[in-house]
Amino acid sequence: MAHETSQTPVPDLADTAASPGRRSRGNKVPEVTVCFWIIKVLCPTVGGTIADLLDQKAGLGPTGVSVLTSALLAVVLVVQFRTAAHRAGVYWTVVALISVVATLISDDLTDSMGVPLETGTTVFAIVLAVVFAVWYRRERTLSLHSIDTTGRESFYWLAVLCAFALGTAAGDLISERMDFGHWLSAVLFGLVIAAVALAHCALDLDAVWSFWIAYVLTRPLGVSIGDYLSHPAGDGGLGLGAVLTGALFLSLVLALAVTRKDVAQPRRTTRTAA
Repeated sequence: MAHETSQTPVPDLADTAASPGRRSRGNKVPEVTVCFWIIKVLCPTVGGTIADLLDQKAGLGPTGVSVLTSALLAVVLVVQFRTAAHRAGVYWTVVALISVVATLISDDLTDSMGVPLETGTTVFAIVLAVVFAVWYRRERTLSLHSIDTTGRESFYWLAVLCAFALGTAAGDLISERMDFGHWLSAVLFGLVIAAVALAHCALDLDAVWSFWIAYVLTRPLGVSIGDYLSHPAGDGGLGLGAVLTGALFLSLVLALAVTRKDVAQPRRTTRTAA
């Protein structure tokens, strides 16, 4: 028996049969690196800041902001789905807009409809679990290394939307309802994320579940850190402001676009030849 390796992934028959949708030329999501998590933490802050500016400075109001951001998200999603492989600028623009839309959904559920944060958190958790269940049943995989068909990418972005909404509700529950405050909430969520990372590295916690747990938790972590960075010193913040925070986000995205360090590398697979 001889063994040979290939630098390009070889799709197995189960994946091919379960994914009749159009296959892209490459994976549509970035490599999960330190830069990925830094930008992911900053996304809610930047998105929320932009939404606040549109609401307060541009005078659009909550309804106007919802309509505008939803329309922009639809346009950018079309661009994202039409790209043949991962593009940092397009991808992170979608993430930023989804963070705004998900926040508006969660806030509307609580503020306008009077749904308790405990109920909202539970509902979003259940919806996210259903998305994962349907995704796996349909595609037979939840791997982030195989977001290379229209169907899988659709499930991925739906899961991202639900994860942001869940993170928003859970973050508000901890920081506001339980009165932890922004700084203590950031420490708490940071410790939980560190525990998940440790469980993944030391206890072999499944990589997919480790990723999505951290993905949910980085939303409230990012908001708490963002509030601390951008709020005036008189309010307990560093007073960096929204402009500097946004500039930091954009610089990281541009760095990724130039270096292409966020592009997923081809997986090595082993084939057996008789």
